[in-house]
Amino acid sequence: MGGVGRAIGAGRRWFADFRRTRPFWGGLWMVLGGWAIMSLTFAPIAVVLGAGFGGIAGYLLGGGLVLFGLCAWFAPGARHLAGVLGVLFAVASLVGANLGGFLVGMLLGILGGSMTFGWGPKRVRESEEDTAPDAVAPEAGVGA
Repeated sequence: MGGVGRAIGAGRRWFADFRRTRPFWGGLWMVLGGWAIMSLTFAPIAVVLGAGFGGIAGYLLGGGLVLFGLCAWFAPGARHLAGVLGVLFAVASLVGANLGGFLVGMLLGILGGSMTFGWGPKRVRESEEDTAPDAVAPEAGVGA
């Protein structure tokens, strides 16, 4: 049973490292917003194609939000572009896709895009820099 506990512990550490090194929460909100927009536009494909852009807009805008949320997770260097486009797609869904998933998907998309755009990598604190092993502490009494 100890091997299973170690595997679970290693999985939790991996997920914690994954979550802390990228805009995880912003991406999650964008994925959920895109899902909400798409889930409210589910219809048979014949109806979607027959309706034209009005029928397919929910799939395009919701799918775009899901894509930008995944890009935020797996390409954190492109977080600014994913965040801005996520907000634009969420706002466009207000007009194009059932009031943006009855406002829920739009609000989640705006929240996630904003969080993704505003995210930055964790900075090293000054106290951590001072205690780093490569830092050399001055010796007392040298040169006195």
